[in-house]
Amino acid sequence: MADKPRLNLRFLIFAIALSGFALFALGRYAYLASLKNTIPPGSASGEQAGRGAISDRNGRQLAIQTRLANISIWRPSIEDIELLSGALSPILNIPQSEIVNRIQSSASDFLYLKKQVEQSIADKIRELQNEKGLKGVGIENIYGRVYPEKNLAGQLIGFVGDDNQGLGGIEYAYNDTLSKGEDVTLSIDVNVQYILEDIARKIMLESKPEAVMFLAMDNATGEILGSASLPNFDPNDIRNSTDTERMDRPAIWAYEPGSVFKIFSLAGLMGQGAITGESIFYCNGEYEHTTNLGERVVIKCLAAHGPVSANDIIVYSCNAGAAYASDQMDNLSFYNTLRDFGFGQRTDAGISGETPGILVDSKRWSARSKPTIAIGQEIAVSALQMMQAATIIANDGILVRPSVVLSPETAKDNRRVIDALTAQAMRSYMKNVTSDIGTGWRANVADLSLAVKTGTAQIIDSRTNRYSDTDFIASCMAMLPADEPSLVLYLVIIKPKGEFLGGRIAAPPIREAAEQLIDYLGIPRGRNPHVQHPGVVTVPNLRQIVIDEVMPDLTGYSKRELLPLINQQELKVEIKGDGWVVRQTPLPGAPVTVDTVIQLELQ
Repeated sequence: MADKPRLNLRFLIFAIALSGFALFALGRYAYLASLKNTIPPGSASGEQAGRGAISDRNGRQLAIQTRLANISIWRPSIEDIELLSGALSPILNIPQSEIVNRIQSSASDFLYLKKQVEQSIADKIRELQNEKGLKGVGIENIYGRVYPEKNLAGQLIGFVGDDNQGLGGIEYAYNDTLSKGEDVTLSIDVNVQYILEDIARKIMLESKPEAVMFLAMDNATGEILGSASLPNFDPNDIRNSTDTERMDRPAIWAYEPGSVFKIFSLAGLMGQGAITGESIFYCNGEYEHTTNLGERVVIKCLAAHGPVSANDIIVYSCNAGAAYASDQMDNLSFYNTLRDFGFGQRTDAGISGETPGILVDSKRWSARSKPTIAIGQEIAVSALQMMQAATIIANDGILVRPSVVLSPETAKDNRRVIDALTAQAMRSYMKNVTSDIGTGWRANVADLSLAVKTGTAQIIDSRTNRYSDTDFIASCMAMLPADEPSLVLYLVIIKPKGEFLGGRIAAPPIREAAEQLIDYLGIPRGRNPHVQHPGVVTVPNLRQIVIDEVMPDLTGYSKRELLPLINQQELKVEIKGDGWVVRQTPLPGAPVTVDTVIQLELQ
């Protein structure tokens, strides 16, 4: 019986999140449908005003104005319907019989045959009018919208209706600005966006999830450099898309984040002095607490970790440790701390329809709410909220609001949430997550330290009002470089098939994205050349490998550095993979004989 209030509260979170999206989607669909045929007949001779362009941070145009035309019919003027329909059919790519039927069955004398056709098609119809004297055909010149990058960042950019008014994304949120002919510059970088979407597509093929979100952000400014959300759509072909494909999930969808959330709950506890880095909690495989009323609260852990510190809780992703740590703070203080981190409220990043997430008032919490929230359940967040909270850890305690539009006139509402030492300590714990004993070792990048946290969240099954045994959310967050971050990456994989652990399927794509973005954005790392003015270039020398009687530690060595080792005929060396050494046999310090086979695994 004790579980019923808890499950009802969790189901409430799920239901509110689901209904929120449903209402938004239905509202948008109704609005879109209402505009399909609202252009009055009298406007056929008019012309719409120009609309501003949307571009990325480097000036790459993502939405531009073009000249189009609507082809209409005025039935009283038609002299020969067979001649007219036969002439228009091949030009408009509409069967002649369909044109005849639409004209004859129309309840109005005025009707549109086809909207938003290219000017080349309109020109062909004008030629027919001149050559054959076609009566009853109207050509309405309009401005239309072209999206040169097609699906790329489609949900963020949005789309327009037949009247060239914004109906989704930035087109909707900044409709007044764009309608005045003013341009809008986004914070995203097309190249970063392409990298994220390309990796997300691979995940869709390999893990066959319901959806993928992948974000990149400059934590110092809060500017979103890339926001991938798959499945997506082509704004040039809006009618062949669904509400789900058009949904900007990172802003609109609310979900339980799972273990990634521990970095924020523990940082909040440490920042308020409820616990310290030296506090120790005991994990015997579960958290257990009995209330004064006799209610027994149990939260399972993946393993019995024994005595755990804050560092261990993050590295091992220990549920019991995080839950016991939350007991050191009262409900109201913990609730207020999470609000300080930005949860339960919109980020105001510039996206319409943004969800505030769900953080139930502490007065309505059950006995298990606080320890459950501490491990990333019984709270619903957006990916944008997670990115915003990440700025606190990455910026030494300062929250920077995320933004998707570059606007120098908008003042940032930056504020301190925790002290710098707490944020730095949390990054050091996350740095250890990429070690061999951490859950995020697969995200490790050679010659650059990453602060990482993985997560695997259960999803409520609406049929049973309980967590599903088959549906999960795998995720991974990274801040790099760990000591002084300049980039935050966050990947969310929704309902993957087969393997579902965040450390297994979300950490490797984080590493792949980091490798590409480090080079593209020019983030310094050990193996990159270092340029010193004036014109002095220092390139690190390749490390020498010497193997005598014991095996050295080759972790982090590149394939190029291993070449001299391969060429030594007295050694038997087997190399698997590309990149840098992540595992080796024999282990460092083990004896090496003439019969020893050295096996090196690279990633």
